[in-house]
Amino acid sequence: MANPDNEHIVTSYEDELTSLTRAISEMGGMVEVAITNATQALVRVDHELAKQTANSDKRVDDMQRMIDEQAVSMIARRQPMAGDLRHIVSAIHVANDLERIGDIAKNLARRTLHIDSQRVSKQLYNGVRHMSDLSLQQVKRALDAFTARDSKIAIDVCRRDDEVDSLYISLFREFLTYMMEDPRNITDCTHLLFCAKNLERAGDHATNIAEAAYYLETGGNLYNDIESGKVSLG
Repeated sequence: MANPDNEHIVTSYEDELTSLTRAISEMGGMVEVAITNATQALVRVDHELAKQTANSDKRVDDMQRMIDEQAVSMIARRQPMAGDLRHIVSAIHVANDLERIGDIAKNLARRTLHIDSQRVSKQLYNGVRHMSDLSLQQVKRALDAFTARDSKIAIDVCRRDDEVDSLYISLFREFLTYMMEDPRNITDCTHLLFCAKNLERAGDHATNIAEAAYYLETGGNLYNDIESGKVSLG
């Protein structure tokens, strides 16, 4: 005969794991909004939106600390094994990467405050917007992979990271050309170039989240499995 007390403990434990995943999803939504707002502020040179975005980063930091504390508490109290331990450890890593992406949004916003006008070509601003869209898509897909425990999506996110890198290299060359053509554009182009680099780093954090999702489902290291031939990014 099942012990009602034991059933209550198991249910409570499952509720805690569900709550942890829900918190990751909520934090993911927060950083997605932050990147979107920061990009809009940059493209429009909207200083007010930039200030609001930079100030909202504290909420992301608070959420990261809450997830970390909840995860550490669960490890101490529950002494999880196997898949449950992977779930909790992965959540800690994902929350850390999301906090870094939140910092990137804050950095974009702060850069915007140093730009006075859209002196440089609209095409370059659109290039940064495209970079943001691509990186944000990677973040969303990586979070989907984590929530669904889907290693196939995780592998696809890592496969598409080259697209983000290639776009950054293309933008880098465009910015250099534009600065050489007219030295008056150097200051604004430098700020935009740093923004593009930050967005490229957001793409890198997305691949980190994807690696955590792969580990969560399989227990393996994605890049070790790639090197061994177990997984192909081709």
